[in-house]
Amino acid sequence: MKQSLQPFTKWTGGKRQLLPELKKKLPESYGRYIEPFIGGGALFLELVPKTAVINDFNTELVNCYEQIKKNPKQLIDLLEVHQENNSKEYYLDIRSLDRQDNFDELSAVERAARIMYMLRVNFNGLYRVNSKNQFNVPYGRYKNPKIVDSELILAISDYLNSHDIKILNGDFEQAIADVQRYDFVYFDPPYIPLSETSSFTSYTHEGFSYDDQVRLRDTFKALDDRGAYVMLSNSSSPLVEELYKGFYIHRVEATRTNGATSASRGKVSELIITNYESK
Repeated sequence: MKQSLQPFTKWTGGKRQLLPELKKKLPESYGRYIEPFIGGGALFLELVPKTAVINDFNTELVNCYEQIKKNPKQLIDLLEVHQENNSKEYYLDIRSLDRQDNFDELSAVERAARIMYMLRVNFNGLYRVNSKNQFNVPYGRYKNPKIVDSELILAISDYLNSHDIKILNGDFEQAIADVQRYDFVYFDPPYIPLSETSSFTSYTHEGFSYDDQVRLRDTFKALDDRGAYVMLSNSSSPLVEELYKGFYIHRVEATRTNGATSASRGKVSELIITNYESK
């Protein structure tokens, strides 16, 4: 089955702009598809693999995938309520739920609808939390945001239920624990900042440090030793080139769409690293 799927949410660092380059650099054939930092899942949903493991450290994001799989109709109903009520004041009320004592009483599908709504209408579709793990992105200025895409949600749900797709929520090392020879692993981690003034921040509450980047590189090497095909995206930082010296490093142009200012958007160089020769 080959259907046209796309991400159900905006996601910082999403890969839709880079899809043509990523597809050019895929191995010719492979076993299972494993993506340990699934994010918006642009490549995963483009390829619709028959067997896959997807994972993310972000519990709220993984819950969205779970609810799309298990409760798509209820999720759509809740999103329609958000759409009917959407305004700056309503958004701020929904955003403030995680500051209230009864936040834990929200059902899993209510939590998924809340996040999916906020990412549709907030500033640049950012997922960002403060040190208390409370969502803190301001309301955006969209004229007519598409809050409910019933057809897409139902199509992704059908895909997840009709194929062997394992959904995990944890550290990237957990996701690759049983990777076999010829499996394909695509890593799309939080990027190493290009400037020294940028800090290593991430969409996970815990952050993703330089030590984590080194641990990821070591995992990349271990998977290479196992005979898996491995591909990784990262910034064109000299640190990345240093970490992955000895592997195939491809420089590509990407369009950044979620910078805070127009100067931080536009064309940027990114690196795609593989442990195999590609086009």
